[in-house]
Amino acid sequence: IFQDDPSEFIGAQNLHNNELTDSCYDGMYPGHIHTTPIQKALLAVGSGVAALQNPYRHDMVAVLGETTGHLALMNLRDRMRNDPEGYTVLTERPRIRLSTLDLNRMASLPDGSFGREYLRFLEDNHVTPDSRADVKFVDHEELAYVMQRYREVHDLLHTLLGMPTNMLGEVAVKWFEAAQTGLPMCALGAVLGPLRLSSSRLQSLFTSLGPWALQNGRRSRCILSIFYERRWEQNLEDLRQELNIEPPPPVILGETNKRTVKEE
Repeated sequence: IFQDDPSEFIGAQNLHNNELTDSCYDGMYPGHIHTTPIQKALLAVGSGVAALQNPYRHDMVAVLGETTGHLALMNLRDRMRNDPEGYTVLTERPRIRLSTLDLNRMASLPDGSFGREYLRFLEDNHVTPDSRADVKFVDHEELAYVMQRYREVHDLLHTLLGMPTNMLGEVAVKWFEAAQTGLPMCALGAVLGPLRLSSSRLQSLFTSLGPWALQNGRRSRCILSIFYERRWEQNLEDLRQELNIEPPPPVILGETNKRTVKEE
């Protein structure tokens, strides 16, 4: 349905109606594209179909999340406001990008520290936080940051949960995120992701990994309320205990798939 950037579709409509400046910035936040409810519905349907056809269309998954997640984002924002550390994150608006990470310092941290294990995850899976798309279609500046923060902590969540980037690991993370965030995009990924798994991995998911992910997602502290940039030196196991996240069950996850399914 959307062969290229869906913002071009909306941009063309808005330019036709004189609703969008040439810079696609209306003053709410840089990069914001104003959309009407009808346009959001079209984007949601189109991006959903495209994401179903090709789960590796990260841009489509991102658009789906932005156009369907308003209520969940409000709930997450409120949870962050009611948490002292989460409130600080909302106030200071940190970003997880290569330009904000001190990779040399993180590499010098001891094995088992959160920062060192996160850096190892990035290196082993050949991924970068800079691959996360900027938010465009969320019509509220603070909620747009909440969505951006959700995207940028996804790889940190892989590290916290001990999940690789193969399909089984990604589905397990999506089950956790669905229970934790309530975002429709996560719920859809949790439901449809298992369709791409082999029978043996389906058995692991439904009998072990899935229940573990759902239980931990429901009971753990809000993952967006953690100022991760101030936690690099903390022991990973200590951080898991603080967040009320149990170590993953001893199942065979298989080799890491270097091609990562990114959402958002």
